[in-house]
Amino acid sequence: MLFAEYAFASETAAEHGGEGLASTLGSVYPNLAAIWPTWVAFIVLFVLLYKFAFPSIISMLDKRSEAIKESLTKAEETKVEAERLLEEYKVQMAEARAEAGKVIAQSRKVSETMQAEMKVKAEEQAAAIIAKAKQALESEKKAAMVELQGAIAEIAVGAAGKVIGEKLTVEDHAKLIDSYITEMGSLND
Repeated sequence: MLFAEYAFASETAAEHGGEGLASTLGSVYPNLAAIWPTWVAFIVLFVLLYKFAFPSIISMLDKRSEAIKESLTKAEETKVEAERLLEEYKVQMAEARAEAGKVIAQSRKVSETMQAEMKVKAEEQAAAIIAKAKQALESEKKAAMVELQGAIAEIAVGAAGKVIGEKLTVEDHAKLIDSYITEMGSLND
């Protein structure tokens, strides 16, 4: 920038024969008489600002800085609290999972126990039914044997009566049946 001003001043001086250099350069440099009041006004303004405005601005900036520090401290405390709560949550979740596992295992055990008990009861009932069926079958077998023995005895008495040719009395008939039943009973044992 100065080079351009110097070149302009040199051209102007060459045109005016060297007189214009001082006047051209004078216009480039400020007038010292005009600078002093500006400096005094600046210094007075700076002193007034330093005395009245800067303390309130600095106070406001300090308050703002303190508020930011408090916010950062609270944020850090909140972060620490959140991390603590997260750890507690993780511990509680692990405990809940373990408890759920225990409950499931206990439920399975109870289910298996109930299943085994039901199986035993079913087997006992089946055995009781089979025993009753065998007992009923044995009773019917005995009844059939008694009926069969009676029928055979009548046939035998009838056949014996024909062979003998006589009529048997009731007493003879009873004796003959008893002896036949005794023989048949000894054969079954």
